[in-house]
Formats: sequence, C-alpha cells, structure tokens
Amino acid sequence: MANDWNEKIIEEFRANRGQVESFGNAPLLILHTTGAKTGQERESPVLYRSQGDDLIVFASFAGAPVNPAWYHNLVAHPDATVELGTETRRVRARVADPEERDRLWEWNKQDYPGFGDYEEKTDRTIPVVILEPAG
Repeated sequence: MANDWNEKIIEEFRANRGQVESFGNAPLLILHTTGAKTGQERESPVLYRSQGDDLIVFASFAGAPVNPAWYHNLVAHPDATVELGTETRRVRARVADPEERDRLWEWNKQDYPGFGDYEEKTDRTIPVVILEPAG
C-alpha cells in the first residue's frame, strides 16, 4: 500500500508544481534512485530541507525498525536526481557523519517535531543524507 500512497503524493506533486497540500505543504522532493538490488529506477517523495546548495533528507521511514529502501539505494548508487518543484537536478548523496547528523537531525526536529516521534518509535539511529549538487 505504501506504493499507492507514494504514487498519489507524486501525482499531486507533479500536478501542483511541487506543492502537496495533502502533506501539509511541507517541502517535498521526488527522489529518483537506482535500486540497490534491481538496478531499476525508483521514485520516492521525501521531505527535505535546504542548506546552501545542499538538500538534506532524513531516512526516518516514519519510525519503522529499518531504513527506507531509498536510503539503501543511495548508499549503493549515490548518483541520483531530484524533482524540486518543476526543476530536475542531478545530485550526489553522502551519509552525514555522526556529528553532522546530530546537528541536522536536531535542526529538523525544531521545525518538524513529528520526527522526534519517529525517533522514539525506533531503536535505530535515523540516518541523515546530504544531497550535494552534481556537476
């Protein structure tokens, strides 16, 4: 069912130039990854934050006990693309180091306290991924 939910969010995103009212108009991007196991292109709507030219994404998976598939895909294949509004950008992913991760995680929780709920629901440390512009 998650795929149906993702498809509806992606459809709304594209129909409304990146605005997703059903997601509270939070800043979303569509992350295009290469499947870690399949090698097939995957699309995932993901909340992001901007920091300079970098886009920061959080592998919360709503507090599930495992990381989301898109995280594993980026670790295996860090070159990806994102849809941001009506623009498409090439990015290269890197997992934040522990100090950087903690700073970015706390920053995100200040504006999106629901991420604290996700953190409480899981025993794993939720990864933070930095999507840097790829030239």
